[in-house]
Amino acid sequence: MATQWPKPAEGSWTEHYPELGTGPISFRDSISPEFYADEREAIFKRAWLNLSRVEETPEPGSYITRQVEAADASLILVKDGHGRIRAFHNTCRRRGHPVVAVDYRATELRGTGDEFTCQHCGWRYGLDGTLRSIPEPDHFADLDLADFGLAAVHCDVWAGFVFVNFDENPRQTLREFLGPMVTGLDDYPFDKLTERYDWVAHNNSNWKIFADAFQEYYHVPALHTQQVPPEVRNPGAGFTCGHFQLDGPHRVVSTAGTRRWLLAPEYMYPIERATRSGLVGPWRTPDIGELPAGLNPGGIEPWGISNFQIFPNLEILIYGGWYLVYRYWPTSYNTHRYEAFTYFHPARTVRERIEHEVAAVVLKEFALQDAGMLGGTQAALQYDVVDEFPVNDQEILVRHLHKTAVDWVTDYQREQTPAGAQQ
Repeated sequence: MATQWPKPAEGSWTEHYPELGTGPISFRDSISPEFYADEREAIFKRAWLNLSRVEETPEPGSYITRQVEAADASLILVKDGHGRIRAFHNTCRRRGHPVVAVDYRATELRGTGDEFTCQHCGWRYGLDGTLRSIPEPDHFADLDLADFGLAAVHCDVWAGFVFVNFDENPRQTLREFLGPMVTGLDDYPFDKLTERYDWVAHNNSNWKIFADAFQEYYHVPALHTQQVPPEVRNPGAGFTCGHFQLDGPHRVVSTAGTRRWLLAPEYMYPIERATRSGLVGPWRTPDIGELPAGLNPGGIEPWGISNFQIFPNLEILIYGGWYLVYRYWPTSYNTHRYEAFTYFHPARTVRERIEHEVAAVVLKEFALQDAGMLGGTQAALQYDVVDEFPVNDQEILVRHLHKTAVDWVTDYQREQTPAGAQQ
């Protein structure tokens, strides 16, 4: 039976989730080195983390590397001979050297044939991680190659998105972790949208502070004036969303409307008018088939955009004919690496290719308007002058993310406390 999601009346989103409260919230979770230390253990070493899509390792033997600083990990993701994507720590079992050279770009594709060879010592590993052979094996006493394969990490795939989990015994399967709201996208044709543009930035802010910028649109009229017409910037007009929804640690926000005001020429760069593409993507996109009902769980009409925020650090923004992915990777309590990817239907003409490139560039500029503010936000929060911040009804996802992070850390801390000490 389909899950029945609540549809609160306008202006009552927060009230419908009373566990979140309605009072001011603290951002202390974003300025504390001690909290971040626990956050790494409680969240980034326990939750399912999206690292890539299946298109990034298309053939057996193709692989990529990924750095997950918050989990103290350097990984190899590889497609094995049976078509399964596997994840291993990029650590040779002999002396701990990287098995393959690390690439710090967001995406890169390399091919290894049918095995990995450590560049330092020549130990050779199969695509399934088994240690196949070593130079001069008679120099080792009682060495059983079967005991020294690459250290594996739990790896699973949903809708073409590749996830890993560093927990020795994950508490949930990937599908259980994602829950019905996210898996309502099972039938979205992600596999048809394979033309990708990506970029990476490093930001002097906590990862949650950056995520907050894409969880509410209250700030849009004030910050993004280039793209917002005066009737929306006027006091009292605002920018409201049509639907908010929570499911476990995950969140979604959907906007309604045809976005006609975004397509008005006077609020565009000249290149957008010339190419008929920009902030909302190409004005016309190929028919990619029927879209799943889970894409618009609130049933708002006319539907515009849905932003699925998958805890802890993945966002999938779907515009119907194309989609956008953001990932946030903490590098310290007040810095993170920010990755962005736009996915389109493969261009059929030169004009379509130009439309895609223009959209990717304009979207990057729009996102960096937010990014440019957040180093200052982080610095101001760290002065620790104020610890109570009011959030409005359209900021329910901000409230939810910070509560979820605190709840996961609190649960972890409780587990680490001896039973007698809890009394």
